[in-house]
Amino acid sequence: MPVHRIHHILLCLLHMWTTLTSVSSHPQHSICQLIQRTAVCNNGNLSFVPARLPKDLEELQLNHNNIQTLQNSSLLNYPSLNTLSIASKNKLHLGYEETSHALKTLPRLRALDLSENELNDEMIATLLQNLTSLEYLNLSGNVLGRLDETSFSDLHQLKELDLQRNIMYEIAGAFDSNPKLQRLNLAFNYLLCLTDFHTTQLVVLNASHNFIEWFSSRQDLNDTFLLETLDLSDNRLFFFPFLPNHSHLRNLYLSHNNIRFYEHLADNSTLPNSTTTVEFYNMNKYSGNVTAQLWDESIHGDIASLEILDLRGNQVQYFPHGFIQKMPVLSRLQMCTNCLETLNLTSEQFSGSLYELDVSNNRLNQIAADVVIVLLTFKPKMLPMSIKKKCLKPTSY
Repeated sequence: MPVHRIHHILLCLLHMWTTLTSVSSHPQHSICQLIQRTAVCNNGNLSFVPARLPKDLEELQLNHNNIQTLQNSSLLNYPSLNTLSIASKNKLHLGYEETSHALKTLPRLRALDLSENELNDEMIATLLQNLTSLEYLNLSGNVLGRLDETSFSDLHQLKELDLQRNIMYEIAGAFDSNPKLQRLNLAFNYLLCLTDFHTTQLVVLNASHNFIEWFSSRQDLNDTFLLETLDLSDNRLFFFPFLPNHSHLRNLYLSHNNIRFYEHLADNSTLPNSTTTVEFYNMNKYSGNVTAQLWDESIHGDIASLEILDLRGNQVQYFPHGFIQKMPVLSRLQMCTNCLETLNLTSEQFSGSLYELDVSNNRLNQIAADVVIVLLTFKPKMLPMSIKKKCLKPTSY
C-alpha cells in the first residue's frame, strides 16, 4: 500500500477520534438552555434529568419530554431548586413511586407543575407526601376523580392550586389542611354541587364548566370570607348562589346557568299546592341540613362589595325586591339573554357607580325611569352604550 494512502487513512482516523472525543466530553446539559439560575430542558425527548447542571440551580423545566421517573439521586445535586416543571406528555404515572422519593430531596421546593401526566388520586397522594414547603401546585389535565382530606394534607404552605381539566366528581374536605390557600381552579370537571363552602381564606375560586346545581356557604360561620372572585359560569345552577354572610366579594360570574328568582312563590294563592321552601341535605360531618325560604333575600348573602355581576344566558324574569339596592358599588351588570319583561330604573335604585347595563336579548317591552334619576345615576355619555336597546320600547326617556 502506498505511503501517501496510509498517511491519508491515518489523518481520517485522527479526525474521527477528535470528533468523538469532543462529543463525549461535551457537558450533557448542552440540550438545556441556561438562563441565570434556570435550566430550560423542554422538548428534548429526554428520559432522565440531564447531568452536570449548575449546582446553584433554582428552576428546572422538563416539559414535553419522555420522562417516566425521576431517580432518587437525580435531584440531589440541586439543593437550591425551588421550581420544578415536569408537565405535558411526560409519563410520570409509570414511575411515580420512585419519583416521590426524588421530590423529597428538595427541601426548598415551592412550585411544582405535574400537569398532563395521567396521574390519578393514589399517585398524587404518593407524590405529594411530605412536600411541606410547596406553595404553588399545578395538577391540571390529569385523571383525578375523588379527593378527600388526605389528598393535600401535608401541603400546609400551599397558596395556589390548579385542578382544572380532570375528572373530579367529589372534593369534600380536600382543602381543610391548606389554611393559606388563596387561589383554587376547579374548572372543567364533573362536580355536581359545592355545599358547605367554608374556605374563608380563599380569594379566587374558579368552578366554571362543571355540572354544579347548588352552591351554598356554611351558614353558621361568622368569619369574614376573603373571597373576591367567584366564577360559577357554565354550570347548571337553578338558584342564585347562597353566598357567605360576610365577605369582600367583588366579581361574581354566573353566566350560562339556569338561574331564576322565586320571590313570586311567596304568594300561595297563586300556586296553592306549591312548596315555599327548599331543603339542602348535607351528608358530611361538618353541619346539618339547611332549610331556606325561596324568596328570602337574606339567602343571597353579602353582596355589598360586588362590582361585577354577570348573569348572561340565564332565566331571570325579574329582580327580587331590594336585590339591586344591596349592591351599592355595582359597576357592571350583564343581563343579556334572559327573560326580563320589564325594567324600572327608578324603583330598582341602581348604583351611582354603574356604567354598564346590558339587557339585550330579553323580552323587554318597556323601560321605565325618571329622567332625572337616569341622568344622576348613569355616568355621562355611557347610557346609550351600556343599555343595548335591541327589541326595547323605552317609555319614559
